[in-house]
Amino acid sequence: MADEADRGPGERLYTELLKQIAEIDLAPGEKLPSERVIAQEQSISRESVREAFSRLQAEGLIKSAPGRASRVCNLLSPHLQLPLEGLGDDLDFQLQVMEVRALLEGECAWYAAQRADDQELEALAQEYARMHARAKQETTLARARADLQFHMLIARSSHNLLLVSFSQLFYERYFNAIYGVLSRTLKKFGRYPQGIRGQHAQIHRAIQARDADGARRIAREHILYTRGLLAGE
Repeated sequence: MADEADRGPGERLYTELLKQIAEIDLAPGEKLPSERVIAQEQSISRESVREAFSRLQAEGLIKSAPGRASRVCNLLSPHLQLPLEGLGDDLDFQLQVMEVRALLEGECAWYAAQRADDQELEALAQEYARMHARAKQETTLARARADLQFHMLIARSSHNLLLVSFSQLFYERYFNAIYGVLSRTLKKFGRYPQGIRGQHAQIHRAIQARDADGARRIAREHILYTRGLLAGE
């Protein structure tokens, strides 16, 4: 392997960006800085930036188009087919979606409690506050989106590429079912169950306290609690 000094600026930038993608410093779907900005920050030529970008695009790691910002690709997207998108109103399918969410969000919370940096913990605190405020006044659809945004930020903070990639695809694919769960819950009880709000607070506190086992347990219980309400358990 060549020494660092023997590698050109384009290859060094490629290696750095590859590391950022693998460690979720650049997450799936996220915009990369422009060629001009990177060239200025790294004190290299724009030709070297284009060299690194071209290599990443050839490997399917980013997507670039003339006149548009380059974005990180979701590496699972070409290989993962998630079925039955059109069953958002079907209770049995909604319950299955909740079962997967319980496992997925438990693991995301476990890793986030260990790996989130201070800046990410602050961003999570701010998102939790916004979610709590929106829940008091917005529509069911807005609440569902706010809930997923909170959980997706936890996934991002896990710094686990597979968890982040799958979470992103899963939430996008089955948003209708997740929205349907909240809508069905509100119709059944006439309100947003107080237990759910309390569980969001517990998940948030456990991650902020870096209590990985507690965060995993509470995140799973949070989803299974709602599933139990719908299933009449």
